[in-house]
Amino acid sequence: MNVAYVVGLTGGIGSGKTVVADAFGKLGVEVVDTDHIAHRLSASGQPGFEAIRAAFPNLPLQADGEIDRAALRRLVFEDATARVRLEKALHPLISAEASREIARWNGTYGLIVVPLLLERAGLRSVVDRILVVDCPEDEQVRRVVGRSGLTPSEVRAIMATQVSRAERLAAADDILDNAGVPESIVPQVQSLDRHYRELAATRCST
Repeated sequence: MNVAYVVGLTGGIGSGKTVVADAFGKLGVEVVDTDHIAHRLSASGQPGFEAIRAAFPNLPLQADGEIDRAALRRLVFEDATARVRLEKALHPLISAEASREIARWNGTYGLIVVPLLLERAGLRSVVDRILVVDCPEDEQVRRVVGRSGLTPSEVRAIMATQVSRAERLAAADDILDNAGVPESIVPQVQSLDRHYRELAATRCST
């Protein structure tokens, strides 16, 4: 049975979770990203695809037969009941696959990236420590607008479905400040990596 120490990485939209996870990965840390799992499971022929089709039978498909993800995203952020329906369809599948991937880890600790770790109870039970990637809300908006083409109001609507910055920081065991230049991430990740290895080693020795 795998007993790896599990660090749950979370943060608001546009906070820089992917960049931080990549920096841990470059240090040899095993990373499970639930967004990647969701994307994989919802591809045509996968169980998540069938679950989404069952939950939203009128959702249009693209010409290649894949789910129109843009249409689905608009729907769930405009309609709270649709968001709940999507979560009920996908989250159990995502949690099960994430747990399977964690069980295959070889290192003493690893990272699971869960954007809604604090909003949903699903994967909290497998996480030993919470790492929050943080930056000011205006910076979140600027980054998401720049990469996605969404309007500022659309980004803030997404942010409104997540816990507040203050709540996120209060729940954190560790905070990585990503308000500055990208180069500031690496030394913080290196310090956290040493800390997590120490925590994992301590647990293994007890």
